[in-house]
This record gives sequence, structure tokens and C-alpha cells, in this order.
Amino acid sequence: MRTTTLLIAAVLTAMAAAPVAAQKSTAEGIAEYRAMLADGNPAELFEAKGEELWKRKRGPRNETLEKCDLGKGPGVVKGAFVELPRYFSDTKRVQDMESRLLTCMETLQGFNSAEIAKTPFGKDEQNSLAALAAWISAESRGMKFNLPQDHPQEKIMFEVGKRLFFTRGGSHDFACASCHGVDDKRIRLQELPNLTKNPGAGNGFGAWPAYRVSNGQMWSMQLRLNDCLRQQRFPYPLFGSDATIALGVYMGVNGKGGESIAPALKR
Repeated sequence: MRTTTLLIAAVLTAMAAAPVAAQKSTAEGIAEYRAMLADGNPAELFEAKGEELWKRKRGPRNETLEKCDLGKGPGVVKGAFVELPRYFSDTKRVQDMESRLLTCMETLQGFNSAEIAKTPFGKDEQNSLAALAAWISAESRGMKFNLPQDHPQEKIMFEVGKRLFFTRGGSHDFACASCHGVDDKRIRLQELPNLTKNPGAGNGFGAWPAYRVSNGQMWSMQLRLNDCLRQQRFPYPLFGSDATIALGVYMGVNGKGGESIAPALKR
């Protein structure tokens, strides 16, 4: 009788542990899958194109972007990505990488930034922005995020981003926090990082831009945020809107000290 009781207890213990073990093996399997694909990450092709676009004379003024100030001084790329979004005195606003690139493309090369902002993702100069973002982020790969919070506008954008992150709305009454506000959440096989603190904030924010294997596209942070808002059934934001930039500030500040792995590889 005692042997039978011990056997039943052992079986019940194993059954209780099985879901945890299965979950762990699933997460490990996804990590191994990403590691195998990372050796040939197609983002490298976009990086090469982005560097070429940075140095090529283009636009109505036939100029390069080599004098573009991303926050570290004109032409300085290395280390700029891990300090964006940030306040820029020339535009008097907080800008993320893509909105700052639009400013440089207009002021240096003569492009119409408003027209580019209205262009659908994946077309024309939006493709150029994605490639430039891939190269610029790659130049800071392995560096730690350290978004500035010295200027009053940077502090305001953090608070705005925080409020937006927890704001529920849309037909499904979702907020960013519905998926990314607590630890140990997943949807299907996809883990959902907690973006309110590290390591989730650093890992999540620090991976974009990224190449999406599922659709064969290079996604910038602007596109990632736009798609999140689409899934929440929120109105489609304008490209480079203060709302998306504020969310970037909130996640980036939360991810301080996290290591940038962008451009990463995503499912």
C-alpha cells in the first residue's frame, strides 16, 4: 500500500512539473531556432544598403547624409542609436531614429519629409529609411542603452509614453500593458517581454529594427509600434508621431543598461 501511495505521489509530481518543463523546452527551442538563423540574418543586406545610402549623394540637393547629426555630432553614427529618442535643439522636439533621419533627408538632401512620412511602409523612401535604420543600429550593436532624460521635453515624453502604454482602448479594450506589462506572458509560442523593466525592456526595445522571417521584411521601430497599435484596434498613427516617439522613450528609458542586438531576427 505504501509503495502504491509513493508511486501515485511521484506521478502527480511529474504531471505538475510537465507544463513547466514543456514551456521551458519551447522557449529554448525558439531560442535555438533564432540562433541558427542569426548566422545568415538577412538584415545584413539592409545594413550594407543603409551604409551605401548614408554615403551616396541623393535628393534634389544631391548631397549625402554624412553631416546628419543623430545626437552625437554631425556624421557620428557609432553610439547614436542607444541614445535615441532624444531632444534635438534644431527641431525643438524629441525625435527617434526614423523621424531624425527624415529631418536630415529634408534639410541636407532636399527631400520632402511630409511626403515620405505619408508613403506606405515597404515602398520607395520608406525602404531607404528601413535600410538606414538597420545600418545605424548595427553600428551600436553590443552597446548599452542610455537614453538621456536631462531636457524637460525628454522627461515629458517619458511620462506621456508611460500613460499611453497603460491606456486601454479600441474595440478589444487593449493596452500595450495587456501583453507587455507583466512577466511570463506568451501568445502562441511567442514570449512577450515585460517592457516596464529590465531585462524585458532592454531585450524588447533593443531588438528593433529587425528582420521579420514570417514576411521577409525589414521592420523599423516605427512599423513595429504601428502594427502593435493596429492589433489593439487603435487608430493608425502618423509616421513619426509624438505618440510613437513617446512610447519609444518610455521603453528605451526602462531598458537602460540593456544591450542592443539590433538589427535582430524575428519570427
